[in-house]
Amino acid sequence: MTNALPNNPSLEQLKNQAKDILKAHKSGQDSACGTLKLLTKFEDDSDQEILSATVTLQEVQHALAMDYGFDSWDALRQAVAEMDSNSTIVSDEDRQVISLVDKLLTDAIESRASDLHFEPFENSYRVRFRTEGRLHEVKQAPVDLGPRIAARLKVMSGIDIAERRVPQHGHIKVKISESRAIDFRVHTLPVLFGEKISLRVLDTSSVRIGMDALGFERGQKKLFLEALHKPAGLLLVTGPTGSGTTVTLYTGITLLNKPELEIYTVEDPVEINLDGVNQCCVDLKVGLDYESALRSCLMQDPDILLVGEIRDLAIANLSIKAAQTGHLVLSSMQTNGVPETLMHLRGMGVSAFSLTRVVSLVTAQRLVRRLCPACRVPLDIPKNALIDAGFSEKDIDGGLQIFGPGDCDKCSGGYKGRVGIHEVVKITPEIARVIMEGGNASQIAEECQRAGFDNIMQSALRKVKQGHTSLDEVDRVAGPLAAKVAGALVNT
Repeated sequence: MTNALPNNPSLEQLKNQAKDILKAHKSGQDSACGTLKLLTKFEDDSDQEILSATVTLQEVQHALAMDYGFDSWDALRQAVAEMDSNSTIVSDEDRQVISLVDKLLTDAIESRASDLHFEPFENSYRVRFRTEGRLHEVKQAPVDLGPRIAARLKVMSGIDIAERRVPQHGHIKVKISESRAIDFRVHTLPVLFGEKISLRVLDTSSVRIGMDALGFERGQKKLFLEALHKPAGLLLVTGPTGSGTTVTLYTGITLLNKPELEIYTVEDPVEINLDGVNQCCVDLKVGLDYESALRSCLMQDPDILLVGEIRDLAIANLSIKAAQTGHLVLSSMQTNGVPETLMHLRGMGVSAFSLTRVVSLVTAQRLVRRLCPACRVPLDIPKNALIDAGFSEKDIDGGLQIFGPGDCDKCSGGYKGRVGIHEVVKITPEIARVIMEGGNASQIAEECQRAGFDNIMQSALRKVKQGHTSLDEVDRVAGPLAAKVAGALVNT
């Protein structure tokens, strides 16, 4: 390499020099990836997110300065600043992609989307958002921009842009204000016509919404808070993917997060950063699985543990053991309802005795779209149709009014936001007896009804009666569940 600065250096020459130096320092890192990350620094030194995994920014800056015969990076930067103002590092096409990606991320935040999907096909490139639980298309981009969009997202999230053969994951942080930042969890997947990239929006403000915003009925909220503030026991929050279990668990941990309590979480991955909570991320590549992470946490003098998900018998037994030895344990499972959760644990091999002695509370939940209060419209539904839907004669005779979605500029299709519907069951002596006697899910469900605990459908119908959501939305979210359990439940 030359050790003298050219008489009239161009930014293109600097780019080529950067490539040479990165090749010498890359240690297996693809030079194109490192170069792109480095060149970003010419425009914005403050972005500390975009760094090579194997070469520090300071190392590259020093190497470049010395190679051009300057004493310091600042001196080289000054020379760059004095160059032709028309010279640019980023091409017009790249600027177009950067602008497009930034706008899509901003639009996703403003529309409160939960997920973004960038999807390459043979003749099109589609971008979709998941808003309030439903996917909708927001952009059709030219096919030839697909690889550039993927590269931009991978650079922003610290992913190797040269690797397109295997899935990768990374992380993007977008600063909204001095006090608020939005995180995006990024996953790539090789598909037929390129790389499909999905982003999960992780908004830390979602865990500060408070208990009232979760959608618990008054009695359900009381039961949940009682279990949450017990010194020991196992509290389970269950539901399928996308049902809001993470927000419920994080809200609970936020309520417990006090200086006098030592709190640990074991997650895969860590969804939201919680200040004051020790969060451990499972990493199977280095042998850190749920079981070993949980065992290590138990040696750290914890008061409270959050286990991201109980997936097998080993994790179930460790969680139960922790609860038996004086710890409060919160966890989740991907099951449909409370009876199914208890039966699933029994099927894993957890003893009935351990279940009834340690599990203090089990909740199941779904998310339904909330009717826009500004435009919801009253519906005239025949009495027999209301009875078929699950309402009682007493409800109907008491002046029941059902609402449906309207349309206004304050909402999307008559809905604005989402609200939880919950089944919350405390393990009473009677429910424990059914479990100990080997009762099945139907028998457990019957005992839950006799104890006065609403199932998911009953909780959903309460939200309909209160005007929070519509029958169509309940049917979309909880209808299949209702058909499965209708024959097992007694009337209340």
